Amino acid sequence: MNMNNEEKNRYVRKQLLKTLLQMLKTKQIEEISVSDLVRKAGVGRASFYRNYISVQDVLLQESDRLMAAWEEQSEADSSASSNALLTSLLDFYKEHKRFYLALYKAGLSDIVMHTIVDTFPIDENTPNPAAYLQSSLAYMIYGWIHEWICRGMQESGAELVYMIEQSQKRRQS
Repeated sequence: MNMNNEEKNRYVRKQLLKTLLQMLKTKQIEEISVSDLVRKAGVGRASFYRNYISVQDVLLQESDRLMAAWEEQSEADSSASSNALLTSLLDFYKEHKRFYLALYKAGLSDIVMHTIVDTFPIDENTPNPAAYLQSSLAYMIYGWIHEWICRGMQESGAELVYMIEQSQKRRQS
């Protein structure tokens, strides 16, 4: 089978991710070397470094890729309310539950935090009130997702958003 360069890179990334997730079931990420990973994945070391800078980068890029896919999907419905967007995000996470649970079981929840925080871009030109609000929203959403994943992602996105709404209503009364 002849593959072009993009197809080869896609295959390499898929093999490395699949193999790394498998290895994380029995080893800590610090115990997994690039040599072990590429050998078990059946890909070349040069192919690894063409795509990644470290073993952890495999997971970070997958988390970023998934978030970009969700953002693209959610941009199609620009009129969605914030609750609808949050429900959509949570359902997307649940759809990819295997990946996110693997990150948490491996003690790599910081990857999820990084990805969520990066979706709320703040730079030096962002006015302070807006920067503080965006930051607090990002970390609040991460906190919800973190606890939800730790508890096994039992609820759907709609159920979780409903629980959040109800707890807000109880606090306001």
